[in-house]
Amino acid sequence: MRDGTGSVQSVLVLGGTSDIALATVDRLVADRCRRVVLAGRPSDRLDAIAEGLRTAAVTVAVAAFDAVATDTHEKALGEVFAGGDVDLVLLAFGVLGDQETFDHDTAAAVSAVTVNYTGAVSAGLVVADRLRAQGHGTLVVFSSVAGVRTRKDNFVYGSTKAGLDGFAQGLGDALVGSGARVMVVRPGFVTTKMTEGMDPAPFATTAEAVANDVVAGLHRGRETVWSPPVLQAVFGLLRLAPRPLWRRLAAR
Repeated sequence: MRDGTGSVQSVLVLGGTSDIALATVDRLVADRCRRVVLAGRPSDRLDAIAEGLRTAAVTVAVAAFDAVATDTHEKALGEVFAGGDVDLVLLAFGVLGDQETFDHDTAAAVSAVTVNYTGAVSAGLVVADRLRAQGHGTLVVFSSVAGVRTRKDNFVYGSTKAGLDGFAQGLGDALVGSGARVMVVRPGFVTTKMTEGMDPAPFATTAEAVANDVVAGLHRGRETVWSPPVLQAVFGLLRLAPRPLWRRLAAR
């Protein structure tokens, strides 16, 4: 349960090695969050991140979670919630992939879709059920501006984010009145390990800046957060661009 100042006391990260999620956790811990659960595939990196977060005042646990293994989500997430109420869940797992690879490898494309969309829908529904039962809590879903209008150079990835964004908005509407809620986050290009080696897009940002926008959105009770905020206006215009013009703009 949040404390008297409204600060998050417990957070579950689905995708426990996500740079953006971890930057958000750092902000929450600085603001008196005291229980962190990092859920992901078992790895030395996940264990090292958990160890780095542990202090005398912060309890950190690692939970085995595989986005693709949807038949395990009910049990794995149920065990986390059995350990105590969760104020905030960050749904932050996903893969970027490469469109050129997807064009010639259908299995790779399907694998990316399974992680980014199918796994997220499964985990999101399980989390929503637990938050509804608690009567409180927020699910933060990391979408992307890539899903606002898909581009030909990453349309498989963009389509997964478009689907995820629509799912998260509908789930948020379904939770109204339950005490639980959903906040959708739409970052632009973020300089993280996922985008290492890529040329930054206009309005590129950092994991720390996105984390600041996430925490600000939580404090303000927002349903949607754009990061950086200017992208809301930019994509408001791009949504209206005729397709021939959009193809030219997206190719730059």
